[in-house]
Amino acid sequence: MKPKKIVVLGPESTGKSESCQHLARHYDCEWVPEYARFYLDRLPKKYEQYDLKAIAEGQLAWEDDKAEYSNEYLFCDTNLIVIKIWSDHKYGNTDKWIEEQLANRPYDFYLLNNIDIPWTPDPQREHPTMRKHFFDIYEDYLKEHQLPFAIVSGIEGDRKNCAVAAIDKFFEENENPNV
Repeated sequence: MKPKKIVVLGPESTGKSESCQHLARHYDCEWVPEYARFYLDRLPKKYEQYDLKAIAEGQLAWEDDKAEYSNEYLFCDTNLIVIKIWSDHKYGNTDKWIEEQLANRPYDFYLLNNIDIPWTPDPQREHPTMRKHFFDIYEDYLKEHQLPFAIVSGIEGDRKNCAVAAIDKFFEENENPNV
């Protein structure tokens, strides 16, 4: 049985990785780290647009690997939506291969992390003053593509509880339509 894939996305410094870790522990399943962080930590120069395709390939490979042995759920710390939005913002377009993969890789549910937690500086983060801008872009993308999602808010345990409640509600309603 393939796991239900849940993507945690949102602007920089909104707790995506921490959310994935908490949720994977809560549901006793696997999670996929953000490949971009791994890739960029090893890149000896500033990244270029062509690096985004390599990041996308790595993210999908990690996701496919973890999906092989996860149980009911697989939590993905970002997906190609993030790479697309970032590429469009920084370069004005997105690699065709990324667009094709994005169109052909289904996910079951999305958690959009709100910007209600403080910004944490990190050498890989680029836009501390644009979190609201990117949050709106992610939300618009999810709505435009009619993807099922919930906004996750709160700090620490409240954020995790908000995510768990959204997941449980979504899958209960969609597995038992008469509920």
